[in-house]
Amino acid sequence: MGALSNLRVVDLTQVLAGPYCTMLLADLGADVVKIERPGGDMIRSNPPFVDDPEEEAYGGYFQSVNRGKRSLELNLGDEEDREDFLSLVEEADVVVENYRSGTMEKYDLGYETLKEYNEDIIYSSIRGFGDPRTGETHRQGQPSFDLIAQALGGVMETTGQPDGPPTKTGPGVGDLFTATLNCIGILAAVNHREQTGEGQYVDTAMYDSMLSFTERAIYQQSYTGEAPTRRGNSHPTLFPYNAFETADGYAVIAAFNNNHWAELCDVMGRDDLAEEYPTTAERLEHRDHLRGEISEWAIEQTNDELVGQLEGLVPAAPVQTTEEIFEDDHVHARDMLVPVEQPGADTDVEIAGTPIKMSETNPEPRGRAPLLDEHREELLGEESEAETADD
Repeated sequence: MGALSNLRVVDLTQVLAGPYCTMLLADLGADVVKIERPGGDMIRSNPPFVDDPEEEAYGGYFQSVNRGKRSLELNLGDEEDREDFLSLVEEADVVVENYRSGTMEKYDLGYETLKEYNEDIIYSSIRGFGDPRTGETHRQGQPSFDLIAQALGGVMETTGQPDGPPTKTGPGVGDLFTATLNCIGILAAVNHREQTGEGQYVDTAMYDSMLSFTERAIYQQSYTGEAPTRRGNSHPTLFPYNAFETADGYAVIAAFNNNHWAELCDVMGRDDLAEEYPTTAERLEHRDHLRGEISEWAIEQTNDELVGQLEGLVPAAPVQTTEEIFEDDHVHARDMLVPVEQPGADTDVEIAGTPIKMSETNPEPRGRAPLLDEHREELLGEESEAETADD
């Protein structure tokens, strides 16, 4: 029994931000019913596949963020399907969607309509630019993806090398961070309803979320009047806090406080640097010179040698490849690689586990992602078209 096993979530989301949010709820025990448009979530067909895209039900993208959900294929423009949807809403605790602003209203299925069928429903939306109900802007109605949010929200301008172009982060933080914040908003609304009996509208915008994500750039602009820009792997107010090339890769060192700095200098055999630059201000003023000194030492070490010498004394770590992550004992001890069935392939695949750990109701991924319309009979008492065709 998960911590949210008392919740039924009707999930109208697709692609990444919305499905990641509802995946978190599913991992925590909620019954998540994924309502898919005719043909299914547009991301079902995205690679990678284990072997044969024609045989496998979906690729890794869909599998990763839709595990443990139930699937029902509905056309909200069809009157019978619309009635089936509303019957699910009547029994639901939460509805989540990530369409453009106004889309649900076109079907007369917006928040106000759903409240007529379930007065204490919690209705949650993830949009690029938010919903007019919580603050109207000229951008609403425009489509948005992770790249758009990162560009507008300052992430790209502050990511990358100083002499390079603006750069997106590897992971889709515009989607994933927004999804996580939206999940927090939903849980806050559930708590409020427990106290008052009142449902409400929860709205999380990707652009807004990126401003929260780049909080350092916001306060720097306010305090200094200067627009922060790309600094590579360094930090504007901490040093050393950077990646350094080694004999066989890269390692990061975070020795910005005085004690860690003294320990680093001792390991390097450079007590003279600790004596000459004992304060944060002095190290920041001479960071280019000091970066060169650390770089000359680091390049003579392998990753294992560098981290081994600093371990327990100074925060340091190798920059790992995904292959190395898969070999890391810590990752396995923390159940952060989860095997799930890949329908249509003769093997299991591994997806990222849940980082939320709880002593009494520990979250866990509850099986693979669903086949399209797999749970129609469970939910509506009807056979799916696929089952009928098989018969």
